[in-house]
Amino acid sequence: MPDALPPGPPPGPRDPGDAWAYGPDGTKAWGVFGAAGLLVDDGRGRVLLQHRVEWSHHGGTWGIPGGARHEHEDAVTGALRESAEEAGVPLDGVDLRHTSVLDLGFWTYTTVVGRASRPFEPVIADRESLALSWVPVDEVDDLPLHPGFGASWPALRSAIGVMPHVVVDAANVVGSVPDGWWKDRAGAASRLVDGLTALAAAGVPAPLLDLGFTRWWPGWTVVLEGDARGATSEPRPGVSVVLADGSGDDAIVAAASAAVDAGDAPVVVVTADRELRARVEAIGATTRGPSWLRDQL
Repeated sequence: MPDALPPGPPPGPRDPGDAWAYGPDGTKAWGVFGAAGLLVDDGRGRVLLQHRVEWSHHGGTWGIPGGARHEHEDAVTGALRESAEEAGVPLDGVDLRHTSVLDLGFWTYTTVVGRASRPFEPVIADRESLALSWVPVDEVDDLPLHPGFGASWPALRSAIGVMPHVVVDAANVVGSVPDGWWKDRAGAASRLVDGLTALAAAGVPAPLLDLGFTRWWPGWTVVLEGDARGATSEPRPGVSVVLADGSGDDAIVAAASAAVDAGDAPVVVVTADRELRARVEAIGATTRGPSWLRDQL
Protein backbone atom coordinates (compact mmCIF):
# COMPACT_ATOMS: atom_id res chain seq x y z
CA MET A 1 0.00 0.00 0.00
CA PRO A 2 2.82 2.53 0.65
CA ASP A 3 3.86 2.31 -3.04
CA ALA A 4 0.41 3.58 -4.07
CA LEU A 5 1.00 6.89 -2.30
CA PRO A 6 3.31 9.48 -3.92
CA PRO A 7 6.07 10.88 -1.69
CA GLY A 8 5.84 14.28 -0.09
CA PRO A 9 3.28 16.11 2.01
CA PRO A 10 -0.38 15.62 1.08
CA PRO A 11 -1.67 18.05 -1.55
CA GLY A 12 -4.66 20.37 -1.25
CA PRO A 13 -5.94 22.60 1.53
CA ARG A 14 -4.81 21.88 5.06
CA ASP A 15 -6.38 22.50 8.43
CA PRO A 16 -5.42 25.87 10.01
CA GLY A 17 -3.68 23.93 12.78
CA ASP A 18 -1.26 22.34 10.29
CA ALA A 19 1.50 24.91 10.61
CA TRP A 20 4.42 25.78 12.83
CA ALA A 21 3.95 27.38 16.24
CA TYR A 22 6.80 29.68 17.29
CA GLY A 23 8.02 30.40 20.79
CA PRO A 24 9.39 33.78 21.94
CA ASP A 25 12.97 32.57 21.37
CA GLY A 26 12.21 31.35 17.86
CA THR A 27 11.77 27.70 18.83
CA LYS A 28 9.25 26.07 16.53
CA ALA A 29 6.93 23.13 17.04
CA TRP A 30 4.38 21.58 14.70
CA GLY A 31 0.75 22.46 15.35
CA VAL A 32 -0.60 25.97 15.82
CA PHE A 33 -3.08 24.64 18.41
CA GLY A 34 -0.70 22.08 19.85
CA ALA A 35 -0.26 18.45 18.88
CA ALA A 36 -1.20 15.01 20.19
CA GLY A 37 -0.34 11.38 19.54
CA LEU A 38 -1.53 7.94 20.57
CA LEU A 39 0.56 5.30 22.33
CA VAL A 40 -1.50 2.12 22.26
CA ASP A 41 -0.47 -1.32 23.47
CA ASP A 42 -2.12 -4.59 22.50
CA GLY A 43 -2.21 -6.14 25.98
CA ARG A 44 0.42 -8.65 24.88
CA GLY A 45 3.55 -6.61 25.48
CA ARG A 46 3.61 -4.71 22.18
CA VAL A 47 3.08 -1.05 21.28
CA LEU A 48 2.10 0.41 17.92
CA LEU A 49 4.87 2.53 16.40
CA GLN A 50 5.20 4.52 13.20
CA HIS A 51 8.35 4.76 11.07
CA ARG A 52 8.21 8.37 9.90
CA VAL A 53 8.81 9.31 6.27
CA GLU A 54 12.04 11.13 5.49
CA TRP A 55 10.42 14.43 4.50
CA SER A 56 8.66 14.80 7.85
CA HIS A 57 10.14 16.49 10.92
CA HIS A 58 12.74 14.07 12.33
CA GLY A 59 12.04 11.79 9.37
CA GLY A 60 13.40 8.26 9.48
CA THR A 61 12.79 7.89 13.21
CA TRP A 62 10.19 5.82 15.03
CA GLY A 63 7.45 7.34 17.12
CA ILE A 64 3.71 7.20 17.65
CA PRO A 65 0.93 8.18 15.24
CA GLY A 66 -0.10 11.76 15.85
CA GLY A 67 0.02 15.31 14.63
CA ALA A 68 -1.36 18.81 14.88
CA ARG A 69 -4.62 19.37 16.70
CA HIS A 70 -7.46 21.15 14.94
CA GLU A 71 -8.83 24.39 16.32
CA HIS A 72 -11.15 23.77 19.32
CA GLU A 73 -10.18 20.07 19.27
CA ASP A 74 -9.30 18.47 22.60
CA ALA A 75 -6.13 16.42 22.79
CA VAL A 76 -7.78 13.00 23.11
CA THR A 77 -9.98 13.61 20.08
CA GLY A 78 -6.99 14.86 18.13
CA ALA A 79 -4.82 11.87 19.00
CA LEU A 80 -7.53 9.37 18.08
CA ARG A 81 -8.32 11.20 14.84
CA GLU A 82 -4.66 11.37 13.81
CA SER A 83 -4.05 7.70 14.62
CA ALA A 84 -7.12 6.73 12.59
CA GLU A 85 -5.98 8.86 9.65
CA GLU A 86 -2.36 7.71 9.74
CA ALA A 87 -2.56 4.13 10.97
CA GLY A 88 -6.15 2.95 10.62
CA VAL A 89 -6.60 2.69 14.39
CA PRO A 90 -10.34 2.10 14.95
CA LEU A 91 -11.89 4.98 16.90
CA ASP A 92 -13.86 2.50 19.00
CA GLY A 93 -10.93 0.15 19.45
CA VAL A 94 -8.97 1.85 22.23
CA ASP A 95 -9.63 1.97 25.97
CA LEU A 96 -8.08 5.15 27.38
CA ARG A 97 -5.55 4.82 30.19
CA HIS A 98 -3.90 8.20 30.77
CA THR A 99 -2.49 11.34 29.21
CA SER A 100 0.91 12.96 29.54
CA VAL A 101 1.37 16.61 28.59
CA LEU A 102 4.58 18.35 27.54
CA ASP A 103 3.95 22.09 27.98
CA LEU A 104 6.44 24.52 26.43
CA GLY A 105 4.34 27.54 27.28
CA PHE A 106 3.57 28.46 23.70
CA TRP A 107 2.79 24.89 22.63
CA THR A 108 1.74 21.57 24.12
CA TYR A 109 2.12 17.96 23.06
CA THR A 110 -0.23 15.44 24.63
CA THR A 111 0.58 11.75 24.60
CA VAL A 112 -2.67 9.80 24.89
CA VAL A 113 -2.07 6.29 26.22
CA GLY A 114 -4.53 3.45 25.74
CA ARG A 115 -4.92 -0.27 25.29
CA ALA A 116 -6.49 -1.95 22.29
CA SER A 117 -9.96 -3.15 23.28
CA ARG A 118 -9.93 -5.64 20.40
CA PRO A 119 -7.26 -6.89 17.99
CA PHE A 120 -6.57 -4.79 14.90
CA GLU A 121 -3.81 -4.48 12.35
CA PRO A 122 -2.50 -1.00 11.49
CA VAL A 123 -2.85 0.22 7.93
CA ILE A 124 -0.73 2.89 6.23
CA ALA A 125 -3.45 5.30 5.23
CA ASP A 126 -1.49 8.44 4.26
CA ARG A 127 1.95 9.63 3.16
CA GLU A 128 3.41 10.09 6.63
CA SER A 129 4.52 6.51 7.34
CA LEU A 130 7.26 4.31 5.95
CA ALA A 131 6.00 1.47 8.13
CA LEU A 132 3.68 0.69 11.01
CA SER A 133 4.46 -2.12 13.41
CA TRP A 134 3.50 -3.70 16.71
CA VAL A 135 6.87 -3.54 18.46
CA PRO A 136 7.65 -5.57 21.60
CA VAL A 137 8.17 -3.19 24.51
CA ASP A 138 11.64 -4.64 25.17
CA GLU A 139 12.71 -3.80 21.61
CA VAL A 140 11.56 -0.18 21.41
CA ASP A 141 14.89 1.18 22.70
CA ASP A 142 16.71 -0.63 19.87
CA LEU A 143 15.06 1.63 17.29
CA PRO A 144 16.12 5.14 16.25
CA LEU A 145 13.40 7.00 18.15
CA HIS A 146 11.90 10.42 17.49
CA PRO A 147 13.66 12.68 20.04
CA GLY A 148 10.43 13.71 21.74
CA PHE A 149 9.13 10.18 22.01
CA GLY A 150 12.55 8.90 23.06
CA ALA A 151 12.66 11.37 25.94
CA SER A 152 9.20 10.40 27.18
CA TRP A 153 9.41 6.65 26.56
CA PRO A 154 11.08 5.55 29.85
CA ALA A 155 8.30 7.05 31.96
CA LEU A 156 5.58 5.88 29.58
CA ARG A 157 7.02 2.37 29.53
CA SER A 158 6.99 2.17 33.33
CA ALA A 159 3.23 2.77 33.33
CA ILE A 160 2.21 0.47 30.47
CA GLY A 161 0.65 -2.05 32.85
CA VAL A 162 -0.88 0.40 35.32
CA MET A 163 -4.67 0.23 35.51
CA PRO A 164 -6.42 2.08 38.36
CA HIS A 165 -9.89 0.96 39.44
CA VAL A 166 -12.47 2.77 41.55
CA VAL A 167 -15.19 0.87 43.44
CA VAL A 168 -18.06 3.05 44.67
CA ASP A 169 -20.20 2.35 47.72
CA ALA A 170 -23.31 3.94 46.23
CA ALA A 171 -25.37 3.84 49.44
CA ASN A 172 -22.66 5.66 51.36
CA VAL A 173 -22.04 8.28 48.66
CA VAL A 174 -25.73 8.97 48.06
CA GLY A 175 -26.40 9.12 51.79
CA SER A 176 -23.60 11.64 52.42
CA VAL A 177 -25.77 14.60 51.36
CA PRO A 178 -29.25 15.26 52.80
CA ASP A 179 -30.88 16.07 49.46
CA GLY A 180 -34.01 13.96 49.87
CA TRP A 181 -32.48 10.79 48.47
CA TRP A 182 -34.51 8.67 50.92
CA LYS A 183 -37.70 9.60 49.07
CA ASP A 184 -36.46 7.95 45.88
CA ARG A 185 -33.44 5.72 46.45
CA ALA A 186 -33.53 4.31 42.91
CA GLY A 187 -33.67 7.79 41.39
CA ALA A 188 -30.78 9.01 43.54
CA ALA A 189 -28.73 5.96 42.58
CA SER A 190 -29.53 6.53 38.89
CA ARG A 191 -28.22 10.08 39.11
CA LEU A 192 -25.03 8.79 40.69
CA VAL A 193 -24.56 6.20 37.95
CA ASP A 194 -25.16 8.90 35.32
CA GLY A 195 -22.49 11.03 36.95
CA LEU A 196 -20.04 8.14 37.05
CA THR A 197 -20.68 7.44 33.37
CA ALA A 198 -19.77 11.03 32.53
CA LEU A 199 -16.70 10.82 34.75
CA ALA A 200 -15.64 7.57 33.08
CA ALA A 201 -15.67 9.39 29.75
CA ALA A 202 -13.85 12.48 31.01
CA GLY A 203 -11.22 10.85 33.24
CA VAL A 204 -9.86 12.24 36.50
CA PRO A 205 -6.79 14.34 37.37
CA ALA A 206 -3.79 12.12 38.10
CA PRO A 207 -3.11 13.51 41.62
CA LEU A 208 -6.52 12.23 42.77
CA LEU A 209 -5.21 8.69 42.27
CA ASP A 210 -1.71 9.46 43.53
CA LEU A 211 -0.40 8.69 40.06
CA GLY A 212 1.92 10.50 37.70
CA PHE A 213 1.21 12.08 34.33
CA THR A 214 -1.80 14.32 33.77
CA ARG A 215 -5.15 12.52 33.63
CA TRP A 216 -6.27 8.90 34.11
CA TRP A 217 -9.25 6.85 32.97
CA PRO A 218 -9.73 4.23 35.72
CA GLY A 219 -12.14 1.33 35.60
CA TRP A 220 -15.32 2.07 37.55
CA THR A 221 -17.54 -0.30 39.55
CA VAL A 222 -20.57 0.93 41.48
CA VAL A 223 -22.40 -1.34 43.93
CA LEU A 224 -26.15 -0.84 44.42
CA GLU A 225 -28.07 -2.46 47.27
CA GLY A 226 -31.63 -2.55 48.57
CA ASP A 227 -34.13 -0.28 46.82
CA ALA A 228 -31.31 1.38 44.89
CA ARG A 229 -31.06 -1.77 42.77
CA GLY A 230 -34.05 -0.46 40.82
CA ALA A 231 -31.87 2.35 39.46
CA THR A 232 -30.53 0.72 36.31
CA SER A 233 -29.60 -2.60 34.80
CA GLU A 234 -28.46 -1.22 31.43
CA PRO A 235 -24.77 -1.43 30.52
CA ARG A 236 -22.93 1.87 30.86
CA PRO A 237 -19.73 2.67 28.96
CA GLY A 238 -16.83 2.53 31.36
CA VAL A 239 -18.96 1.68 34.41
CA SER A 240 -19.76 -1.77 35.78
CA VAL A 241 -22.98 -1.79 37.85
CA VAL A 242 -23.19 -4.51 40.53
CA LEU A 243 -26.60 -5.25 42.04
CA ALA A 244 -25.95 -6.74 45.48
CA ASP A 245 -28.25 -9.67 46.26
CA GLY A 246 -27.43 -9.51 49.96
CA SER A 247 -24.95 -7.42 51.90
CA GLY A 248 -23.76 -4.38 49.98
CA ASP A 249 -20.52 -4.36 51.97
CA ASP A 250 -19.79 -7.96 50.98
CA ALA A 251 -20.39 -7.09 47.33
CA ILE A 252 -18.02 -4.11 47.59
CA VAL A 253 -15.30 -6.23 49.17
CA ALA A 254 -15.78 -8.85 46.43
CA ALA A 255 -15.54 -6.19 43.69
CA ALA A 256 -12.39 -4.69 45.21
CA SER A 257 -10.86 -8.14 45.66
CA ALA A 258 -11.58 -9.04 42.03
CA ALA A 259 -9.88 -5.84 40.85
CA VAL A 260 -6.83 -6.49 43.03
CA ASP A 261 -6.63 -10.09 41.82
CA ALA A 262 -6.83 -8.89 38.21
CA GLY A 263 -3.72 -6.78 38.78
CA ASP A 264 -5.46 -3.41 38.78
CA ALA A 265 -3.72 -0.76 40.87
CA PRO A 266 -4.37 1.38 42.65
CA VAL A 267 -7.78 0.02 43.62
CA VAL A 268 -9.70 2.80 45.35
CA VAL A 269 -12.90 2.18 47.31
CA VAL A 270 -15.09 5.22 47.89
CA THR A 271 -16.82 4.93 51.26
CA ALA A 272 -16.87 6.54 54.69
CA ASP A 273 -17.84 3.31 56.47
CA ARG A 274 -15.01 2.54 58.90
CA GLU A 275 -15.54 -1.21 59.04
CA LEU A 276 -15.74 -1.45 55.26
CA ARG A 277 -12.63 0.68 54.87
CA ALA A 278 -10.71 -1.68 57.14
CA ARG A 279 -11.90 -4.72 55.20
CA VAL A 280 -10.87 -3.43 51.76
CA GLU A 281 -7.58 -2.00 53.00
CA ALA A 282 -6.76 -5.46 54.36
CA ILE A 283 -6.89 -6.87 50.81
CA GLY A 284 -4.68 -4.16 49.31
CA ALA A 285 -7.14 -1.44 48.30
CA THR A 286 -7.00 2.20 49.35
CA THR A 287 -9.99 4.31 50.37
CA ARG A 288 -11.43 7.77 49.81
CA GLY A 289 -14.41 9.49 51.38
CA PRO A 290 -17.61 10.42 49.48
CA SER A 291 -16.51 14.06 49.13
CA TRP A 292 -13.52 12.90 47.04
CA LEU A 293 -15.99 11.61 44.46
CA ARG A 294 -18.62 14.30 44.82
CA ASP A 295 -16.05 17.01 44.12
CA GLN A 296 -15.47 15.37 40.72
CA LEU A 297 -19.15 14.93 39.94
